[in-house]
Amino acid sequence: MNLEEEIKQSKFRSEFQKTIINIYYTNCYIFSKFQDILSEYKLTVQQYNILRILRGQFPDTASIGKIKERMLDKNSDITRIIDRLIIKQLAERKNSITDRRVTEIKITKKGLSLLKKMDLVDLKSDNILSHLNETDLKKLNELLDKVRI
Repeated sequence: MNLEEEIKQSKFRSEFQKTIINIYYTNCYIFSKFQDILSEYKLTVQQYNILRILRGQFPDTASIGKIKERMLDKNSDITRIIDRLIIKQLAERKNSITDRRVTEIKITKKGLSLLKKMDLVDLKSDNILSHLNETDLKKLNELLDKVRI
């Protein structure tokens, strides 16, 4: 279905406006589908993103600043999300030995185990775009990269 039908708007001020609305609407659509997949594991998209970052750092820790740099959603409240991961025993917090102002975060064995079970999530999330072929996907990636120049 095209954007006009989806949001029940027949006219846009310009193609620029329509494109920005279309990108935002599509982002919300994909985010919602991905959140549905993650809900089985009782995680949010942001929690999943942080766990994947921490797994990439394992066995080392990552500072909150380093995690924030690598987050997909730069506006996330990292501290609150990490607090929830700690409550779920998926991550642990440690004070830095070299700088007491820095808090280091490390994924736990329980967190690693959960991510191992969730490796199929990536395959499930591929289904969101399964109606696009390889050429379409490459072109879409090129265009999206171009938007961020």
